[in-house]
Amino acid sequence: MKGDNPLDFKNLQFTRTTDDSRALNFDNSPKIIISASGMCEAGRIRHHLKHNLWNPKNSIVFVGYQAEGTLGRLLIDGIKDVTLFGEQIHVNAEIYNLEGFSGHADRDGLFEWLSGFQQPPKQVFLVHGEPDAKMAFADYVEEHLGYRPVVVPGVSEFELESATVLTREGAEREIIDVKAVEDIRKRIADVHSELESVLYQSNQLLDGETASPQRIAELNNLLLELEKNTLNLGSTITKEEREKQVVTATGAQAEHEQEQPYHVPGSETGEGGNR
Repeated sequence: MKGDNPLDFKNLQFTRTTDDSRALNFDNSPKIIISASGMCEAGRIRHHLKHNLWNPKNSIVFVGYQAEGTLGRLLIDGIKDVTLFGEQIHVNAEIYNLEGFSGHADRDGLFEWLSGFQQPPKQVFLVHGEPDAKMAFADYVEEHLGYRPVVVPGVSEFELESATVLTREGAEREIIDVKAVEDIRKRIADVHSELESVLYQSNQLLDGETASPQRIAELNNLLLELEKNTLNLGSTITKEEREKQVVTATGAQAEHEQEQPYHVPGSETGEGGNR
C-alpha cells in the first residue's frame, strides 16, 4: 500500500538549519511558513512571530489545539501585545484557527474506545484537555459506564496505593523537614528574647545621656541594618502568598529547537505578506 505524502508537493522547500529559517524573516516575497511548536511556546515559530505579527498584511493560521496559558491560545483569544525575546510586539496580523485539523479524538471517540474493554480498567486518568471538558467527560463516563475517571488537575501526581491525587503544593508540604521547622521556631524565640534585651539596654543607654557621638552613630547604623533585615524577613514570609495571587502566561523562549519550517515561494498573499 502507498499513501499520500502531505509534505511532497511542488514549490515546497525545507529550511533544515536555524540560519536558513531565520533568513526567511528577511525575505519579503510572499510565502507560507509552516513552523512549530504548534502552541508557540518554543522553537523557530517564535522568531517568525516576532518578525511577522506586527504586519497587517500577514496571517497567522493555527491548525491544532492551543492549551490555556500558551502563546498560541493568547493569540487566538485576541491578545493585542506580546513579548518575544525581550521585545514587545503589537499584534496587527490576522489570526485564524482551523479546529478541524486536530488529531485528538472527541468525546464520542474516547467513549467508544473505553466501551471496548470487556472488563473495566482499574483506573482511568484524564490528563489532557480543558478542565471543564475533562470534568464533563468524567461525568459522562460515570453515568454510562459506572466508574469515574480521575481528573488530573494541572501539575500533579497520583498515588496508586492510596488512590489519591497529589498536587505539587501537597508534595512540597510532604517533603518539609519537621525537625528543621522546629529548629527555626526555636531560633525565632531565641532571637526575639535577645532582641528585647538588647533594645532595652539601648534605651537605657540613651536615657542616661552617657552615649558618645561615636556610639550613637554606631547604634544608628546597626538599627538601619536591623530594619533592612526585618523587611527582608517579612518579604520572605509573605512571598509565597503573593506568588499565588499572580497569574502569568509565559513559555520557554528556546531559540534553537529542531522544528522544521517550510518555505513555499510564489503564494499569492500580497506583496510583503506572509501566511
